Amino acid sequence: MTMTPQEVQQHFMAYLEATECTVIEKSPEHVTVKLSPQADKMLTNRPYYWGFVERTGAPAETLSFNFVFDPEKYDERLAKAEEAKAKTQLNAPAQDPLLARYYGNAPVLPILGPGRIQRENIGYGSSRLAQIWNASREEGKCVYLFQQRDAEPRPRGRSTPYEQWLGVCFKVEFSCDLKREELFFLGISLSSRAITEDFPAILHGRELTPRLPESVHVRPAALTLEQAVAALENHLINKLSKLDYDWAAKAKERLEDELMVIDGYYEDLLKEQDEEKKAQIEEQYKNRRSEMQWQYEPKVSLSAITCGLFHLCSPVGATS
Repeated sequence: MTMTPQEVQQHFMAYLEATECTVIEKSPEHVTVKLSPQADKMLTNRPYYWGFVERTGAPAETLSFNFVFDPEKYDERLAKAEEAKAKTQLNAPAQDPLLARYYGNAPVLPILGPGRIQRENIGYGSSRLAQIWNASREEGKCVYLFQQRDAEPRPRGRSTPYEQWLGVCFKVEFSCDLKREELFFLGISLSSRAITEDFPAILHGRELTPRLPESVHVRPAALTLEQAVAALENHLINKLSKLDYDWAAKAKERLEDELMVIDGYYEDLLKEQDEEKKAQIEEQYKNRRSEMQWQYEPKVSLSAITCGLFHLCSPVGATS
């Protein structure tokens, strides 16, 4: 898998916007931003500084970065700007005439900038992009979103009923000496208790926002979040129990073969007369068997990767 520079830039800008960073300067090749406190904490690795700010209540000073998405074009544009600036300085008077009259010629002082802004080239495979993906994955594990209100006309004074859905993306890992992973994105309505095995299809085409739209109300929930999670887990476990587990039976056969090889190898060694040597051999024998069982024993593990509480618009005729 790879990404085009345009896709990298879109992902990067989406993160900066989501974390409310302040854009200082922007062009098709770069963006200069002052990080928000949230982004600064995640990206700059300054735990002692932020610990000091939180303990003392001192005003936080976040860092600024110049992120460059197309270094070649950006450097070319900088070179042209520097060239134009040099020509302007050559044509400008070298000394203020009024100051020169009274104080003689004085060197022109440099123009000080707002502060040091570190430049970083951003591309597919760059460490900063990987850091942003990790931060997004960490902070986006749980979301709380509302669907934008539809444009369908409703009677005056009647608010739009919203239905709460809990969506969970589960990762199921089937492992023995081989390994396979599958994702299941399930959703359950907290009002109707209905479960869908293709929750992305429910979300498809809906515009979601973290802010509650106007003139809407949320239908009462018949399930708590704990009950909804338990219902989804039970549904998935029941679904997994109906799968073909021939791979597990074959893994157990391979395990028995490996254990027979180990038993045959240590059969004579365990007859050692020296008690100290025998104890070492027995320990080694147990460790080898334990390793084989860990490697070949079939296992099915279930974990939640991401989850979210989604408030989705109910049909117009739905009762609230």
